[in-house]
Amino acid sequence: MKILEFIKKELSGWGRIERIFFPVCILIIVLTSLILKDNKAALVSAICGISYSILAGKGKLSCYFFGLCGTFCYSYISFKNALYGNLALYILYYFPMQILGIFKWKKHLKNESGEIIKTKLSTKERLIYFSSAILLSGAGYIILRYFGDLSPAIDAITSVFSVLGLLLTVKRCVEQWYVWFVVNGLSTVMWIEAYLNGSNCFATILMWAVYWILSVYFLYTWNKEIKSI
Repeated sequence: MKILEFIKKELSGWGRIERIFFPVCILIIVLTSLILKDNKAALVSAICGISYSILAGKGKLSCYFFGLCGTFCYSYISFKNALYGNLALYILYYFPMQILGIFKWKKHLKNESGEIIKTKLSTKERLIYFSSAILLSGAGYIILRYFGDLSPAIDAITSVFSVLGLLLTVKRCVEQWYVWFVVNGLSTVMWIEAYLNGSNCFATILMWAVYWILSVYFLYTWNKEIKSI
């Protein structure tokens, strides 16, 4: 696919609300971060993260390019804030999965819009995926508590469910948005706690709060699209 044609498709298919709301979210995060003199890595991570989430929700392949940049920045601030579960998650899992996602999504794009063809899990698959995530979260809590993690319970749940969420993202499943609803809400709480403990990462709090709003929005739009097929 030619570069100009690719960019044209990435910019197509946006609704009126999306064209206004999404840029405003990024602008608010940038301005707030500059006013509060937030950590620069946290600001870049927030911008890339919001861009990734928006483009992934729209089913645009370019989401993974922002995802790779955001992965490195978020790994850095996780390390600085002793959130080792999130650090391991992003370095060992998110980075290779972002690359895998590019190749997987490229095979399932609609010709007219350049967006992915969306799918959903069977009842059996839902049971297997979600029960496994709950069990692994319990094990993760024990491990992270042993290593002195700042928020072992929330860090364990968000780390394990993020693994599931990204897997479902690569598989193009609507169920990913249920997972992100939980992960984004708990992550917002986790970073508020880090901020209250002296971390200069207010942009990261706003990033996760916007993620939570986006998870609600895209859960609605994906379900609506799948039901119309």
